[in-house]
Amino acid sequence: MSKLYIVPTPIGNLNDITLRSIEILRKVDYIICEDTRRTKILLDYYQINNKSLVSYYSYNEKNRLPLIIKILEKNECALVVDAGMPAISDPGYLLIKECIKRKIKIEVLPGPSAFLTALIGSGLPLDKFLFLGFLPKRGLKAYFNKYKDLEVTIIFYESPKRILNTLKILKEVFNKGMIVLAREISKIHEEYIRFDISEIEKINFKTKGEFTVIFRKDIEM
Repeated sequence: MSKLYIVPTPIGNLNDITLRSIEILRKVDYIICEDTRRTKILLDYYQINNKSLVSYYSYNEKNRLPLIIKILEKNECALVVDAGMPAISDPGYLLIKECIKRKIKIEVLPGPSAFLTALIGSGLPLDKFLFLGFLPKRGLKAYFNKYKDLEVTIIFYESPKRILNTLKILKEVFNKGMIVLAREISKIHEEYIRFDISEIEKINFKTKGEFTVIFRKDIEM
């Protein structure tokens, strides 16, 4: 049977996976994964053996599509990424789009998502929010200016190397507001750092672990 399951995986703690996700990973013929080594760790943890793993990551996404579609035409497959929900700032969108075009069945399983977890834990308003994913490498000031007048909570991902510079540009554009940084979500060293945008220079940023940044301009300490 031809079918693609979109299977979310733990964002940190390997126990954060649904029973249904484990069931699907056990039954499918192929597992399409962002990094076969990372996926193998998860499969070994749950004693899921003898699975054919097909690598599918951002740099080979287009080139791999014909092979994966060929596999999907005769098999049930699961799509996973290293952590969280496929296609959310991770590979998956092009494959899902192609499956819909070719009338290959798709089933999306609910599960972990780093930005939603961080948003809820931030304590900032949840009524309206805008998820930006990974930011562009250049032109950040102009990029942030597009959202300057929106009354929403803004969420994005940032690396330790860029975090300080990015937040300084955020401060320059918005001038006021509240920032929450989430790190190591669901892991032993999970932390939320909350501070007013005026205090950026006082914060000691850790050098490990990707940051999820949550910001709201109309909130002050």
